[in-house]
Amino acid sequence: MSQRLLVVDDDRHIREIAKLTLEEEGYAVDTANDAEEALESIRRNPPDLLVLDVMLPGRDGFELTREIRKTSNMPIILVTAKTDTIDKVVGLESGADDYVTKPFEMRELLARMRALLRRAQSQDESQRIIRVGPLEVRPEEGVVRRNDEPVSLTRTEFRLLTTLASRPGRVFSREQLLSEVWGYDYFGDARLVDVHIKRLRAKIEPDPHEPAIIQTVRGMGYKVSEE
Repeated sequence: MSQRLLVVDDDRHIREIAKLTLEEEGYAVDTANDAEEALESIRRNPPDLLVLDVMLPGRDGFELTREIRKTSNMPIILVTAKTDTIDKVVGLESGADDYVTKPFEMRELLARMRALLRRAQSQDESQRIIRVGPLEVRPEEGVVRRNDEPVSLTRTEFRLLTTLASRPGRVFSREQLLSEVWGYDYFGDARLVDVHIKRLRAKIEPDPHEPAIIQTVRGMGYKVSEE
């Protein structure tokens, strides 16, 4: 069965071009004009991945992403016409997994989509339980608990935590994490890693401002403490 995508953009021409191109790549594609239409489409026929324009009439892509994250961890790629770093960071902190900036080549969007879909479908995680400080990570079940209380993570946050926690003490560069967690490097942006680390720390660290679980190794990257 074809993987289902939802493309949300208020520009009809962009929606039609994206639908045609992605269907030629073998995907089933739904489209929506605004946030309300997108939510109705998600309720009616949940997609495997969402491509979401930031500049929508009414509720924008950031707000829609936050709304979706209340009930779903589906992969979300934000599309923005803005190049300011702050807009990209806001998008990622809203819960998006990745972003592309207009104008973009379709091969870039396809590379990002395929990487996210591969991760969403991946079933090759170890069945062992990983314990790090107050955390218990069950890779096969997609479950994280802190002091026996469940922690809600997106797929990307869970994959990032599992990658780091499965090899405590090892320092991962941003480029290595892009390759292992996002599944690509050429199109990758190291800021993706930093923003997701910040979001992850906010959910798992007793004090996110003084992180004890995910540590920054200056000039090198990140690691999970061996203690």
